[in-house]
Amino acid sequence: MELHHEFTVPVPVDDAWHALLDIERVAPCLPGAVVEDYDGRTVTGSVKVRVGPVTVAYRGTAVFEEQDEAAHRMVLAANGRETRGQGTARATVTATLAGHDGGTAVSVHTDLTVTGRPAQFGRGVLAEVGDRLVGRFADCLATRLTTSPEPATEDDEEEEPRPLDLLRTAGAPLARRAGLVAAALAALAYTAARLLRGRRKCRTRRRR
Repeated sequence: MELHHEFTVPVPVDDAWHALLDIERVAPCLPGAVVEDYDGRTVTGSVKVRVGPVTVAYRGTAVFEEQDEAAHRMVLAANGRETRGQGTARATVTATLAGHDGGTAVSVHTDLTVTGRPAQFGRGVLAEVGDRLVGRFADCLATRLTTSPEPATEDDEEEEPRPLDLLRTAGAPLARRAGLVAAALAALAYTAARLLRGRRKCRTRRRR
């Protein structure tokens, strides 16, 4: 699945470049994400995703395969696996920055592969979620780049970020599609039950 997004931030391109490489600074702009370690090239952490009443946690790593400061181009390869389940998530993210009207235009191309429960909603819904998440990330990043950082407190360090809620993020379109899936499954279950009852009645009649 390939996704493409663009957004702008109100700072010069060099400032935006260094900000995007400051993983600890931008991580709070990613819902459900926790950075456990970062050595300048490899990020180790986790992401929690909620699908209705079910919460799925992924743990994995992301490696900067390319950091071309002259071209303002970076490539990040991420791999994660469910902590309780067989689902996986893999993504190669390519971001290119360019100066635009005194600010910075960011173009992001993502090659994403997801298996497990979140994959049931398909490309269209995941694309909608991606659009909204990128919008939130851009707004959050712009705020962080244009305001002075507040000193961290013990409560901030101990507070665990909320899981990314796919239903709430995608809104009504996802809820409707999830409802259609549930209705289809219910119809299949009802049909199967009727067929089984019919077979049992036939067997009973034959025995008589």
